Amino acid sequence: MPSHDDDRDAPLRADVHLLGELLGDVIRTREGIAVFETVELVRRLARSARQGRAEDFERLRAEVLGRLSTDDALPVARAFAHFLALANIAEQHHRIRRRRQYLADPSAGAQPGSLAETFGRLTAGGMRADAICEAVAHLSIGLVLTAHPTEVSRRTLLLKHNRLAAALARRDRPDLTPLEQDEVLASLRRVVLELWETDEVRRDRPSPSDEVRWGLAVFEQTLWDAVPLYLRALDRAMRLQLGAGLPDRVVPVRFGSWMGGDRDGNPNVTARVTWRACLMARWVAAGLYLREVDALRAELSIVAANGELRARAGPTREPYRAILRGVASELRKTQERLSALLAEANGRQPGEGATVPGDPRTTGHWPPATDLPIDEAALRDVLDLCHRSLVETGNDEIAGGRLLDLRRRLAAFGLVLAPIDVRQDARLHDRAMDAVSRTAGAEGVWTEWNEDRRYRFLQPHLTGDGKRLALDAGADEQVREVFDTFRAISRIPARSLGAYVITMASRPSDVLAVVALQRAAGVREPLRVVPLFETGRDLEGAGAMLRQLLAVPEYRTAIAGRQEVMVGYSDSSKDIGRFAAGWLLYRAQEEIVAACADAGVSLTVFHGRGGSVGRGGGPTHLAIRALPPGAVSGCLRVTEQGEMIQAHWGLPDLAVRTLEVFTTATLEATLVPGQAPPAEWRAEVDRLAGHARAAFRGLVYEHPRFVEYFRAATPEVEIGRLNIGSRPARRAPGGDVGSLRAIPWQFAWTQTRLLLASWLGLEAALPDATAGEAALRRVRDMYKGWPYFQVLLDLMEMVLAKADPHIALEYDQALVAPDLRPLGDEVRARLARAIERLKVATGHRELLESNRVLKRSIAVRNPYVDPINLLQVELLRRLRATPEPDEGLRTAFAVTVNGIAAGMRNAG
Repeated sequence: MPSHDDDRDAPLRADVHLLGELLGDVIRTREGIAVFETVELVRRLARSARQGRAEDFERLRAEVLGRLSTDDALPVARAFAHFLALANIAEQHHRIRRRRQYLADPSAGAQPGSLAETFGRLTAGGMRADAICEAVAHLSIGLVLTAHPTEVSRRTLLLKHNRLAAALARRDRPDLTPLEQDEVLASLRRVVLELWETDEVRRDRPSPSDEVRWGLAVFEQTLWDAVPLYLRALDRAMRLQLGAGLPDRVVPVRFGSWMGGDRDGNPNVTARVTWRACLMARWVAAGLYLREVDALRAELSIVAANGELRARAGPTREPYRAILRGVASELRKTQERLSALLAEANGRQPGEGATVPGDPRTTGHWPPATDLPIDEAALRDVLDLCHRSLVETGNDEIAGGRLLDLRRRLAAFGLVLAPIDVRQDARLHDRAMDAVSRTAGAEGVWTEWNEDRRYRFLQPHLTGDGKRLALDAGADEQVREVFDTFRAISRIPARSLGAYVITMASRPSDVLAVVALQRAAGVREPLRVVPLFETGRDLEGAGAMLRQLLAVPEYRTAIAGRQEVMVGYSDSSKDIGRFAAGWLLYRAQEEIVAACADAGVSLTVFHGRGGSVGRGGGPTHLAIRALPPGAVSGCLRVTEQGEMIQAHWGLPDLAVRTLEVFTTATLEATLVPGQAPPAEWRAEVDRLAGHARAAFRGLVYEHPRFVEYFRAATPEVEIGRLNIGSRPARRAPGGDVGSLRAIPWQFAWTQTRLLLASWLGLEAALPDATAGEAALRRVRDMYKGWPYFQVLLDLMEMVLAKADPHIALEYDQALVAPDLRPLGDEVRARLARAIERLKVATGHRELLESNRVLKRSIAVRNPYVDPINLLQVELLRRLRATPEPDEGLRTAFAVTVNGIAAGMRNAG
């Protein structure tokens, strides 16, 4: 008999089977029977090998894949990469299907993490409905899209994937006629053929503006529709279970962006790029609002209106259409004006090729964008007037339709869609302040001064009535770019920008300098300044640094009782390993919470998370549940990076579910914060983290040949040559791990399936089965009773379940010098110890025994990822043996990178 889970997943298996058959048909038709038979042979051998036939693995590696020419290897790699991408689409669609089944069948119970389930659990626990409504009304969740280069798929392919998902959804309809069924199948076949006929490899490195366009497409294609759907679902759940709906202007979740604003280590993001990104966002927003206003005009043929609307509309039979006609006209003019400004921001007039007088590089002048035909307040005024008029004339139901959705969109997106954060390294600000201090004629320069001297220099420039610093025009190019950025901020409309995030912020003066530089540039509405604590040292000192900063009177006045602090998961994990970094982040947040509470300042913690566990990734509800008490008080910001944007926001229904989970997790963390752990548990994790840290650093930073091994055993160097993102892979020249960015560090280990960056250190932290009974009981009690510790081990269990030492061994044997291979043996032995010790700590007999869905998904994927890994090993061997490899070899390698990323799901 099939299990209930098997029955539930039968439609998913059917979708995967269908898409696989369609792909096979395309390969047979377009590439020929020989290629198709090779792909089928590889698939059969890989499945047989996974079932325990070692001889088939050897045959697959040596006799089949190892003998393929580059020309023959490419279609095989493409076949498996496309299949994994198609399986991902089917899984995404199945998530949507399961959500709809929960919503359609009350007898099935509420979906875990849903609005209905959370509201029901909170009220059943004694929480008053009005208290829950009040908490929802004050939620402030910021989701910030970033362009970190872990999404290796071209946008062209992602759009086709969305079309496939839409066709799968249509195929689920029970009322399709035979003709419609044939049409759906034909559309699926066409898109699979289009995918096969499309070049999946980026031939040019994307520019920052390309990344901005990619981010804006997410708003156009999913979020614009998903947000009002989510707000309607929230309103309905509140009415049904709490007795009161969602106020019209309350939007618990808003979006931000780093695309076009994140210049930390990326010289390609300039002041002009940020200016242009803001214009592009407003241009897209104007077009979206124009489309909705035109649709609203078509609906509001209503004659009845209140006196206020009639007075504004003038003598007309259809006052709503008349007043909205004017709004549409203003939106069109706004788009035209923004088009002209974009041309000017590009240094050209429409149709001309010369630099224009408004080019900021030649004049320091930024074309104004504050005099647009329509602004947010004017649009809100008209929409609110239409709403009041409909309600006062008894047309409440009409007011609650498209008009309400548009009013909520305006509350959520404004006219900018997503304010852009500016991010820069504190060390560049130091260089800028050196130039400023020289221009001011100060004794010595900024970088030579201690904190007290810096404060005395800045104090007159921190308040509105003080004098401004002079921005030195004679500084070097990098410093001039810093000054240009502040000048651009002064010219860009304030609503287009979000926060100013400072990387490597370790001292109060790092923050105060940005406050003063904004004043020096004439910024009328200064951006909130957000220190980012990410390295081990900065996290350890975060609480003390924040206390010193909040003791500065001028700064306390400037922030008006609100402080935002960002914590980064990537560099800390690369510094000391994920286990030790997790505890360091927890303690740092505790100290940040205490510092703000003691100062009487409200706190928003901004979490810089990636997709992989090694960079703070993992299921949203688990991540929020693991935060320390007080870290979520109705406010939260989180980055959504790389491949996770497509996973969370690629389809409207997925986006609605993601918004729901962020809302319920943040609400529950606010209303039912966890308890501080007992002192003995804290002491135990301190001890365990110390062991983990020593083990991680002992190998990664202190072993004299580890970097040599890393660069040989992984495709880190070759990945750096791919056209994935606009940002360089290294912050600075150098061959050590410290100079490497956290993203390619994680990405490289994911490609080899060793996933070292996410688990190394765990093997030294947790006790083994021979430890004393007291030690084992304590760790197991911590796992059962402390959400932070449970979530940390659960996430690491997921990583260990995906890790594959046998595949990693293939990289060592083919690519690593014999005298370095013992290092690989040691790493794999550590992996085995980590797995055994984690099972001891959790009491699990096997990995993922409590998460059968994920366990089954990994098992299904492995036979399709294995051949791509083996091909990648062979292609890397050829690349490294060829002084000038041809384009075909590079392309085949790039396809394997795409395929493995698709198979692993959270690549970086």
